Amino acid sequence: MLRLMPRCWSAVSGQDEDVLRRESLKDPIRERRQFAWRAAAAGLVVLVVYLGVLGRLVDLQVFEHARYVGLAQDNRVHIVALPPPRGLIYDRHGTLLAENVPSYALEVTPEQVPDMEATLAALADVVALGPNDIRRFKAEMRAKWPFKSITLRFNLTPAEVSRFAVQRYRFPGVDIAARLRRHYPFGSAMVDAVGYVGQIDIRELQSVDARNYEGTSHYGKTGVENFYETRLHGKVGYERIEVNARGRPIRVLERQPPVPGEDLVLSLDAGLQQVALRALAGREGAAVAIDPRNGDVLALVSSPSYDPNWFVDGISSVRYKALRENAFRPLFNRALAGQYPPASTIKPFMALAGMQYGIVKPDEPLPAGPYWRIPGDPAARKYLDWRASGHGMTAVAKAIAESVDTYFYPLAYKLGIDDMHRFLSRFGLGKPTGIDTVGALSGLLPSREWKRRARGQMWYPGNTVVAGIGQGFMLTTPLQLASATATLSMRGKGFRPHLLRATHNPRSGAITALPSTPLAPVTLHSSRYWAAVITGMKQVTQQRNGTAWAVFRDFPYTVGGKTGTAQVTSQLYNTRTDEASIPYKLRDNGLFIAFAPAEHPLIAVAVVVEHNGGGSRSAAPVAREMIGYYLKHNALDANGQVTFKPNAPQDLRLQPSQSSGAAGDPSRVVKHAAQ
Repeated sequence: MLRLMPRCWSAVSGQDEDVLRRESLKDPIRERRQFAWRAAAAGLVVLVVYLGVLGRLVDLQVFEHARYVGLAQDNRVHIVALPPPRGLIYDRHGTLLAENVPSYALEVTPEQVPDMEATLAALADVVALGPNDIRRFKAEMRAKWPFKSITLRFNLTPAEVSRFAVQRYRFPGVDIAARLRRHYPFGSAMVDAVGYVGQIDIRELQSVDARNYEGTSHYGKTGVENFYETRLHGKVGYERIEVNARGRPIRVLERQPPVPGEDLVLSLDAGLQQVALRALAGREGAAVAIDPRNGDVLALVSSPSYDPNWFVDGISSVRYKALRENAFRPLFNRALAGQYPPASTIKPFMALAGMQYGIVKPDEPLPAGPYWRIPGDPAARKYLDWRASGHGMTAVAKAIAESVDTYFYPLAYKLGIDDMHRFLSRFGLGKPTGIDTVGALSGLLPSREWKRRARGQMWYPGNTVVAGIGQGFMLTTPLQLASATATLSMRGKGFRPHLLRATHNPRSGAITALPSTPLAPVTLHSSRYWAAVITGMKQVTQQRNGTAWAVFRDFPYTVGGKTGTAQVTSQLYNTRTDEASIPYKLRDNGLFIAFAPAEHPLIAVAVVVEHNGGGSRSAAPVAREMIGYYLKHNALDANGQVTFKPNAPQDLRLQPSQSSGAAGDPSRVVKHAAQ
């Protein structure tokens, strides 16, 4: 025991020594200074935080006060776009061609719908929703902000509106909106000129001011509706509406009304359009009529046609497929985009070129036998006349009246393709007409340079010979033929063809006429050249030897015309071949150009009928119906005499838009006649 005690004491003593050593190292002054710095840092942090909170409070209460008041206001105030009423479209007499009729649409605001798929499924039990409706709605929902309303179904029936109104409480974010729906009273008769509207797509929205199209669901797709979209659309308005907690409107706080689009007065004659379409009888073809005095397009018809009302709210996939797969191509606008060999309708222009370049003289008879060969080659191809015996001695007027091929073969050969190209282009062939619509093509006026560039081949004399009777590479549209005929009828004075005649301001009621645009005149060395050609065209319809005499022999007006028969195949069929034995698509196209009254023309017409034989049989009767109707209803005074007073747009009495009439009636489509 006595030995252990010193060791324990020794251990305790070591501990005390460590404590004493640590106490001896303390620095009270340094510790107080360190504490002071720490307290100061903590105070600074508290001060910075306090100042930040104070600064944010000042920012919210002073600098951003207006913004946050506005956001708070938006919780109870909604701004709703008011799409403008689309401008109406009238014909030259004030008859409505495109109107706006009341309709109801089902609209959905996605952010207010808790379960979109369940809502769509439930809505399908209340209103008819097709796959196209759902597909379009979902595509538009992906492209728009969720707080923007989207139309789910257009043109609800009264029964559907009633059913939904009863069950409205089941569908938050879904409501009925009253709209104006585009309607075309004349259906298929006017679609080729007026066009139609359809549901606006993303590409179209990107090409316009999206703010001005807020709330707008439709856009012009074809024709005048597309070309004059900005005139027809107008300017969007808005309403500031106070809503309750469920988003239902309580009252209107402010309203800026929309500015309606301009009304358009077209040069078209609705009655003439219907007559032309009826005369074509569903056959493939086109008819265009122009007022030669100013370029007014009086009729622009393609056949067979379709009802534009089908496209307004979205055509069904079944119906659209049927239109696209129809062998007679009703969606193809033949009046603007159909390119046909002009055949013998080119002969009056060729006669003018021959006289202008000194190849032939107005009254000089030349031999026209049953065939003609290119000089210098006895073994060369025979270019046959349509009459097996030929026509004997022939001057300009007879060559046109009887359509003498063997008169124009040597004329074209001597003229040459270069001079032919230069002269015919002065009548607008081979280049755009400048008409105020979409989809018009330029045709083809061949030349050496064109063939070298397009085909990589040289130009041959035989190419020139067949071009002289409107065959070969030469192509024209019915619109080009009508415009060229109008210029010829006015002895070289032409105007750019146009559809818009005047505009109407729906707010002031003012009608503003638009001036015509003159073309560069076609001047000739002598007025005798015009007289010789017009005499020959009058003989086409007035003399027994004329190719259209049988059609116009009892017609009350003097008509200048020219028939044409265009081959559509190189396969040989002679005039004695039974047409019924020729496959339908290989039969000739018939053409006819005309103007009347011949002395003071008021109307120029071009008609093409596909695969129905010669122009005198297929196309000339259509032109007769059109000319007879127009002169009877537009150009006679009280005594039955032809008058030349222009119809002033300012005197029009425009009809108001009507809400009656069934849209999209399939029976209104002109179907192709059985072949």
